[in-house]
Amino acid sequence: MLSLTDVPQQFNAGQSDVFPAVVLNEQGLTDVEQCQQWIKENQTALEAQLKASGAILFRGFPVDSAQAFDEFTASFGYPNFLYKDSLSNAVRINFTERVFTANEAPKEVEINLHNEMAQTPIYPDQIFFFCLHPADEGGASPILRCDMLFEALSKANSDAANAFADKGVKYTTLMPGEDDPESGQGRSWKSTLSVENVAQAEEKLQRLGYSWVWQDDGSLKATTGALPAVRTLSDGRKVFFNQLIAAYLGWKGVRENHHNTLCFGDDTQIPKAWLEQVVDLSNELIFDVPWQAGDVAMVDNNLAMHGRRPYGGTSKRQVLVALGAAKANRT
Repeated sequence: MLSLTDVPQQFNAGQSDVFPAVVLNEQGLTDVEQCQQWIKENQTALEAQLKASGAILFRGFPVDSAQAFDEFTASFGYPNFLYKDSLSNAVRINFTERVFTANEAPKEVEINLHNEMAQTPIYPDQIFFFCLHPADEGGASPILRCDMLFEALSKANSDAANAFADKGVKYTTLMPGEDDPESGQGRSWKSTLSVENVAQAEEKLQRLGYSWVWQDDGSLKATTGALPAVRTLSDGRKVFFNQLIAAYLGWKGVRENHHNTLCFGDDTQIPKAWLEQVVDLSNELIFDVPWQAGDVAMVDNNLAMHGRRPYGGTSKRQVLVALGAAKANRT
């Protein structure tokens, strides 16, 4: 039985369903080796808690470096999902093979709510975040339970909820010819696709179900096949699983003209009012993780969205990430 603690602004939906669950180092663990042993002894309970809650915040554990975070996350035994193998469009920097920065976008840029890599055919099951250095001001990581959002949308607009569930969604992204660290979606097409030339890129795009158009400036405009906007978990819960909020609010020019970037899986238009409604509903369900140095958050990517608030101050905010278990993203 895990010993959980309360923090302000948690969402409560039953004893084991608090969001997020918060676990303190009440055992007095003093090094990573002790953490590894404690994780192995409690992994069944931790995974049950994660499945119920969607996110666990570990506070006060002896994790103080990228290497220690690497070893902490490796203790769970999940297959690595390496950044270089992902189709993420965010520019990141690796610290170890497993561990990399959450996002290199400028500090004034908000990273809006999303399920990690839900805009691609491959996504991770688990996400681990580690706060190496909190921001001087702001910089919290908003998280949201996807089942709560879908339930809210179903009550407010059943037509929208059913359409997203039945049709899925397609995303169109523009991958630059070179990495652009000033953009939250600035990873080049060569880096994103792990290829060296146009022929290799086109072979991979075709295999993954994309359509594409090369641009005159060397960038690549690519459109996914139909991907889920709603999933049903093994316990029957329906979750709003996608990148619609992040794309609508955060991708350049999309809020002004979303039809060129977002559409239903059958190529019909998504009403702008429905996207605005999803955004409004999500704002009522956010928990902002108030990072402290050494915090580790474990997120079930199937059940919870995440993002990043803008931040300020002279110190560089550093939140690192490790991913586990790649899954195919199919309708």
